[in-house]
Amino acid sequence: MLIRSARPVLAAALVALALPVLPATAQQRSPSSTFLDAVRKQDGNKVTEMLNEPGQMIANVKDDKGDAAIHIVARRRDMLYLRFLLARGANVNLEDGGGNTALMLAVEAAWPEGVALLIQQRADVNAANRGGETPLIRAVQRRDAQMVRTLLEAKADADQVDRLAGMTARDYAARDTRSPIIGQLLKDAPKVARTRGAAGPKL
Repeated sequence: MLIRSARPVLAAALVALALPVLPATAQQRSPSSTFLDAVRKQDGNKVTEMLNEPGQMIANVKDDKGDAAIHIVARRRDMLYLRFLLARGANVNLEDGGGNTALMLAVEAAWPEGVALLIQQRADVNAANRGGETPLIRAVQRRDAQMVRTLLEAKADADQVDRLAGMTARDYAARDTRSPIIGQLLKDAPKVARTRGAAGPKL
C-alpha cells in the first residue's frame, strides 16, 4: 500500500523535472532592461515614471552592446527625449560600445539641432571614439559644411589625429577636393590649445 500511494508523488516529481527552467532574465526583467526598452519604444509614461523615482541612477545604464538611453535617442534624432534625459541626469559625454558620444552620433545622423543642444550642454567636441575619430573628423568625412562650421565655432580641434589613418580633420579636408567650402573652413581653422590627454581616445 505504501508503494502504491507513493507512485502519484513520484510521477508528479518526474513531471516537474521535465519542465524547462526559465532563466532569471526571462522570469523577471531587470530595471535597466525595462528602462532601455521603454526608451526604444518611446513609452513616455514608463520612462518618466522610472526617471522620476527618488535617487534614481538609471539615466546612464547601458545594455550589453554599450548603448545608453542618450545614444538611442541621438541616433533617432529625438529632441524631446534628449532634452528630458539631459534634465534627468544623463551624462552628455557617455560613450557607447564603440567609444562614440551622443555628439558623435548626432553628427552621424546629420542632426544639427541635436548637435547644438549637446554643445550647449557642454559636450566634449573633441571626444574621440575607439578609432580616434572626433565629431569634426566625421563631419568632414560626411562633407557636412554646416556641421563643420558649428563644431569649429565650438573650438573643435582641427589637428587632432585619429588612430585609423593617422590623419586630422584638416588633413581629410585637404585631401577631399569635392567640398571646397569645407576645405577653406579647415584651412582657416585656428590652432586649438590642447589640454593634457585630449589628443586621442581613452583606452
